[in-house]
Amino acid sequence: MDWVKPKKNLGQHFLKDAEVARRIAATLDEFPLLPVMEVGPGTGMLTQFLIEKGRDLTVVEIDRESIAYLHQHFPSLKERIVEADFLKLDFTKFYGDRSFCIIGNYPYNISSQIFFKVLDNKNRIPCCSGMIQKEVAERMTASPGNKTYGILSVLLQAWYDIEYLFTVDENAFIPPPKVKSAVVRLTRNKRRKLDCDEKLFKLVVKTSFNQRRKMLRNSIKSLLPEETPLPDHPMLDMRPEQLSITQFETLTNLLTPLVKDVFSTEKKN
Repeated sequence: MDWVKPKKNLGQHFLKDAEVARRIAATLDEFPLLPVMEVGPGTGMLTQFLIEKGRDLTVVEIDRESIAYLHQHFPSLKERIVEADFLKLDFTKFYGDRSFCIIGNYPYNISSQIFFKVLDNKNRIPCCSGMIQKEVAERMTASPGNKTYGILSVLLQAWYDIEYLFTVDENAFIPPPKVKSAVVRLTRNKRRKLDCDEKLFKLVVKTSFNQRRKMLRNSIKSLLPEETPLPDHPMLDMRPEQLSITQFETLTNLLTPLVKDVFSTEKKN
């Protein structure tokens, strides 16, 4: 680790606490037979415990200095060390149609994007766990009515059961971040489809929370053709943070016949 310099532009904070790494590795123990992809292994603090557990492991790292370090210190991985941008990966090249798990001490500057990529592959990723910024973990696990409840909460909780496992102090890293961290675990729930159009659901959730202080009847106007009257429904007098996932499904179905033209354009884009 002496010669791997953490790079600010990559959001690198190398974990130095072995016990924290051991606990993170254990978050996937309920899926012992599935292959694992580690995102951003850095200097391999978490990697060593995944190897110790005998996991079928592939690590994805974008930093060449870290990759050189990994090749030197983890020769058993060989070609399983992949130099790539995780957000651009085609998972079929590694796993075909098989299911797999995701784990990592995630770069905080792209953690939300990582989870949205997981969401895009939800039927192949039954479990995803790792360390993120505490604030993001609180948003992911927030319930309706909570001020941190938002886009990430609704879209992820629609498909995953999310657990806030434990908090990690700043001093567990080199260099210490300016915020506390948290370890979370996402486990695929039993929902196989929404009771509404999934793409429109996503659009309604994002549009609603982009103006979260407004009542829904005002925030969703941008989805409707001009001068389109809104239905008379008490839900439209609520704010987005008050709605459960089921209520967002109801709202989506309420808007479906009104947004056909706008939504057609959205799908083309």
